[in-house]
Amino acid sequence: MTSSRYRWVVVAIFFAFMLLHQADKLLIGPLNDSIRETFGIDRAQMGTVGTAALFVAAIFYPLWGYLYDRYARAKLVALASFIWGATTSLGAIAPNFGTFFVARGATGIDDSSYPGIYSLISDYFGPGMRGKVNGLLQLTAPVGYMVGLVLAQALGPTLGWRNVFLITGGLGLVVAVVIFFGVREVPRGKAEPELESLEQIAVHKFDWKVAVGLLRKPALFPLFAQGFFGVFPLQVITFWFFDYLENERGYDQGAIFAIMAAAVLVMAGGAFFGGFLGDMLFKRTLRGRLLVSFTGVVMATILLFLALNVPTENIGLFAALLISASLFVLFSGPNVVSTVHDITLPEVRSTALSVQYFVENIGSALAPAIVGFLAVQSTLSSAILTVSMSTYVLCALFLALAVYLAPRDMAALRAQMRERAQESAQLSAHS
Repeated sequence: MTSSRYRWVVVAIFFAFMLLHQADKLLIGPLNDSIRETFGIDRAQMGTVGTAALFVAAIFYPLWGYLYDRYARAKLVALASFIWGATTSLGAIAPNFGTFFVARGATGIDDSSYPGIYSLISDYFGPGMRGKVNGLLQLTAPVGYMVGLVLAQALGPTLGWRNVFLITGGLGLVVAVVIFFGVREVPRGKAEPELESLEQIAVHKFDWKVAVGLLRKPALFPLFAQGFFGVFPLQVITFWFFDYLENERGYDQGAIFAIMAAAVLVMAGGAFFGGFLGDMLFKRTLRGRLLVSFTGVVMATILLFLALNVPTENIGLFAALLISASLFVLFSGPNVVSTVHDITLPEVRSTALSVQYFVENIGSALAPAIVGFLAVQSTLSSAILTVSMSTYVLCALFLALAVYLAPRDMAALRAQMRERAQESAQLSAHS
């Protein structure tokens, strides 16, 4: 198997891991009622389970980033898959709510394991292809949501929620074995244009000075900030939109499922399409990826605003505008990941992306609560509109700043890569 073919095998393995992991992670929503009935708990107690997982994930992001930059990333991803399988299975056999709470909260450990995947992929694929590949991997989130929904509806009533989780937990353990034996580590920086043709590459290990130096990269701050605000609309839609469609728009379950299924599938396509456009424009200008991200945020803002202001009775126009907005919701995801890698050294990329996701996770945790608080004061539609529009505007402003600042950081990285190429060439000559 050629190296070119093998790297796509790696993508396929990671795609399977992320897809099944996302499905397992999001299953708890559709199975909510069954779980509450089993343990005799209310919605407030059930809500603490999701909060606990988000909190644990936030804590573990920096730790995963550090470990990925110090040790073999493929083996650590296999460990994350094993933790997913083990914690999900423990939750499935939990005899009481306390045990279930601890087990599901512990699933947050593997929820924050993705930075190492993107770091390893960046060493299999050069800058010109990273957007497409990252976009392909990121469409696992919306597709995983649909897979989880289908699994819950198809298997939940017959097998029960415990057996459904035992199935997904078992898949996690199987995937762990596949990753451990099927994914090979590659030298950090191997796919950089300056280094890809060299047979021997000088090894640069994780260095705290280099990691702390990330704080001095001007473009990273607006990227982190836009990540914090950019996840608000997505979390609001995920957490509150079913409630909004049913109780404020008065749509029946069939209409709600059709609208949300179409929106989620279009959102998935948007992740890949956004990455594809980012790669295409990046070849023309260093600002290309971020310009695509900025355009996606602006278009999503306009279309979501129009959708939420459509009269209730005009369900066709509402669905068309919402589905159109969904195309742009994930435009920035693969391009932001690729941009973080475009401005950071290979040995600290997992750390940089972990900080990005740590900030985003805080935003994810805050968004549902803020909307819920505002909804009590007015209406759910007003709360969704206020939070989504305000945070999207802030996200666009920070992306515009990143568009201005990023080329300087990218040029600095390319200069560092040229220096390392010379170092590696001298090493090969001495050998």
